[in-house]
Amino acid sequence: MLRLILVCLFLIFKIASSIYAEANDYDLLILNGRVFDGMGSPWIRADIGIKGERIDSVGNLKNASAQKVINAGGLYVSPGFIDAHTHAANGLQSRELSLAKPLLEQGITSVVINHDGGGPADLAGQEKRLLEHGLGVNTIQMVPHGSIRSQIMGSSDRSPSASELDQMKALVRKGMDYGAFGLSTGLFYVPGNFSDTSEIIELAKVVAKYDGIHVSHIRDEADYSIGVVAAVDEIIAISEAAGLPGVISHIKNLGPRVWGLSTVLIQRINAARERGIEVYADQYPYSASVTSLSAALIPPAARKGGINALRTRLHDESSLKWIRDGITENLDRRGGADRIMIQGYVQDRSLEGKTLQMVSDSLGTNPIDLTIEIMIAGSPSIISFNMHNDDINLLMQQSWTMTSSDGVLVGIGAGVPHPRSFGPFPRKIRKYVLEDEVINLETAIRSMTSLPASVFRLQDRGVIRPGAIADIAIFDLAEIKDVATYTDPHHLSEGMVHVLVRGKAALSNGEPTGELHGRVLKKR
Repeated sequence: MLRLILVCLFLIFKIASSIYAEANDYDLLILNGRVFDGMGSPWIRADIGIKGERIDSVGNLKNASAQKVINAGGLYVSPGFIDAHTHAANGLQSRELSLAKPLLEQGITSVVINHDGGGPADLAGQEKRLLEHGLGVNTIQMVPHGSIRSQIMGSSDRSPSASELDQMKALVRKGMDYGAFGLSTGLFYVPGNFSDTSEIIELAKVVAKYDGIHVSHIRDEADYSIGVVAAVDEIIAISEAAGLPGVISHIKNLGPRVWGLSTVLIQRINAARERGIEVYADQYPYSASVTSLSAALIPPAARKGGINALRTRLHDESSLKWIRDGITENLDRRGGADRIMIQGYVQDRSLEGKTLQMVSDSLGTNPIDLTIEIMIAGSPSIISFNMHNDDINLLMQQSWTMTSSDGVLVGIGAGVPHPRSFGPFPRKIRKYVLEDEVINLETAIRSMTSLPASVFRLQDRGVIRPGAIADIAIFDLAEIKDVATYTDPHHLSEGMVHVLVRGKAALSNGEPTGELHGRVLKKR
């Protein structure tokens, strides 16, 4: 009899515990939201129950309770945005910017770093610096080809020896063993542009063994050398030969000479995908790019050996003639001096925010002589207004195009950064979804969430479903917008109401909580 009583009491306890758990076991409830799953489906009306860092339930949870409740009535709920191409790493390493407020205000919860072949080859050291002050967002590390090549070969303009290639392979393998998600190359930049296709294929084969990917600033986005079409073909060839996915960074048609070739790029990529080759692109929603004045206008041959070698050539009359010819040609490629705005120039801050044409007119000189004078004194960054809206729109509409910023993380008031450092994700929704109707909202959300998660092989991210990591963005569609402009960039985006990183509030009622829940993610 005693045993029967004990069994009955146990069953009563289990039933009571189950009822209590159903009503009280969520750490956080998001109620009444219009929920995007991130996969490209239209929104559904649903509630989300979160336990710890993961989504536990999606559905009608009106009778449940939790430690904290967010009423998302009238708001849209999405997976947290993933910035597929960013240069935020240096900012995230600083105490002042580690919270990543400009990113959180856009709904960004994860960023991919070490792009264009840049960033440290020592990923362990980078991770230590990233975590020193905590992280407001998750970071995804890539192995930077340019840094590895420089470490082994310096700035040599030649193919590596067998021994040097083996050393580079070893460093790539070390990075992948550490948890990197793939290889990044900058084939337009020194020293990446000294590499031939076969070198990249051999390194990419190492990455392929880890189910990693190859992301590249392609060799030419205009007609500087091989041309944008051939440069895209090169990434396809690398992917096919090495057997791994390839991503064309910040895909664009740079300059009037190649406007309209987006149709050819799309044909090439679609044809590759039909053959079973995984090829993708990322894109920022702006018609202007950022690079250095040197990369934009100075002929590559003049840049060999670095900035000091360039300045020596600029003082040499025999070299100066062909350098001037190259600058003239490159100005034409970029659409003229009135399309190039000086972004950052420590030698003379008064020039920042002005075009080369404006400065040369005010000084009574010409843009070619001005470029030479500026390069002798320093090496500024520039914003180049060089893309056509038709190409932007067409490339954005492709199912393989992710959203990115290509931005930096800077403090409010520091320099004249490209507005993409503050606004690309809200801008894509405001301008390209709501105003211009280039794409619909569910497509835009997919390009910011599940697509980059699947491309980079991120586990349980970029989607809203039970079991997924609770990186979540909640926004007011009527209010979401970018505020930063080219001449007045230092404005945070608006309309993001709540942001969760790993199930914890990073942004609450539009304001950062000050809590740092980000991690350096590892590929396992």
